[in-house]
Amino acid sequence: MIDLEQRYFSVRQRISTTAQQLKQDQPCLLAVSKKHPADAIRALFQLGQRQFGENYWQEAEEKMQQLQDLDIEWHFIGPLQSNKTRAVAANFAWVHSVDREKIAQRLSDQRPAGLAPLNVCLQVNIDDEDSKSGVTPEQLLPLARKISGLPRLSLRGLMCIPRAGNDPAQQQRAFQRLAQLQADMKSELRGSDCAVDTLSMGMSADLEPAIAAGSTLVRIGTALFGDRQKNVTNPS
Repeated sequence: MIDLEQRYFSVRQRISTTAQQLKQDQPCLLAVSKKHPADAIRALFQLGQRQFGENYWQEAEEKMQQLQDLDIEWHFIGPLQSNKTRAVAANFAWVHSVDREKIAQRLSDQRPAGLAPLNVCLQVNIDDEDSKSGVTPEQLLPLARKISGLPRLSLRGLMCIPRAGNDPAQQQRAFQRLAQLQADMKSELRGSDCAVDTLSMGMSADLEPAIAAGSTLVRIGTALFGDRQKNVTNPS
């Protein structure tokens, strides 16, 4: 686990240095642990990491059972099917990938009464890619208005996965568009109980332009854990 420790502190330093250079607030680090084993999550927890992101309920469920002694804040960040909403609503603190009213309504209806409202971000298909989930920018505000009134959800902000590429300027433009959409949504929902304080954007390859555009949470997998393992539970 020495390599894991080195990668963890390297990523933390990368985030801190970028934020300081840009005079930006330092975003939260979400460790994306999909396809990585529970013992790696435990090791990062022991180093101080508390927020972990999973893409698939079946894989997450097994890890949660193995790590139930740890006070982990679990984030669901993958596409969400209707038949998985009950389990996700009961076991996660955050969902970053809401893009349909039906899914939001099910999450609200199925969130256990004994838990705090489920924090959600709306996923925006910021580059209009056929392969990506998410609402279009034009669909965002009508969906936000509908979701903002659901009683067991707390609408916190937006998430995106921009087009893959090596052009930091192009990446930053996509992130800036998301930041503007968040500002529009915050204005639209002024007076509601929604905090609208989260921009979930930036991954291992593009966290610097994301921070420059105002990211409040970066989702980091490969730079922390290394290449994904193939022997973890098949996703579902």
